[in-house]
Amino acid sequence: MSPTVDDLRNEIRQAVGRYERMESTAFTKEALAAICDAVDYDIGTNGLPSKPQMRAGILWKNGILEDDDPERAERPLRKSELEAVASALRDE
Repeated sequence: MSPTVDDLRNEIRQAVGRYERMESTAFTKEALAAICDAVDYDIGTNGLPSKPQMRAGILWKNGILEDDDPERAERPLRKSELEAVASALRDE
């Protein structure tokens, strides 16, 4: 059976040292920042960028997007994107 979106989010959270969540929620800015760090996407040190910017960076670093344009990542990560990120983190 294929993992659910919630299962994938929790797998990713645990892979980057965040806590598993019992309820279904999208990633917080802090969780996205941890994922950015894990995939080597530089978010700088002057506060956290927007969620779309961090999602775009994560997708770009995983070869899903051609660049890190935040306008292409306005929505939460989709299941196929979560699967790709989870797989990349497993491979590290």
